[in-house]
Amino acid sequence: MPKLKSHSGAKKRFRRTASGKFKHERANQRHLMTPMSGKRARFLRKSDMLNTKDSATISRFLPNA
Repeated sequence: MPKLKSHSGAKKRFRRTASGKFKHERANQRHLMTPMSGKRARFLRKSDMLNTKDSATISRFLPNA
């Protein structure tokens, strides 16, 4: 059986935690943040966990993670 390759885009965006969940950064913090409230900008800095439906897809993208 050949080796499985990881999806290179998923490698850059997701990390598996010790419990097996996937951690990712939130979107919407690259530009146009001036009109955004400070509370919203601070909230977007924190990383988030992926939901279980999407975790199944990402685990297929990252077989070696």
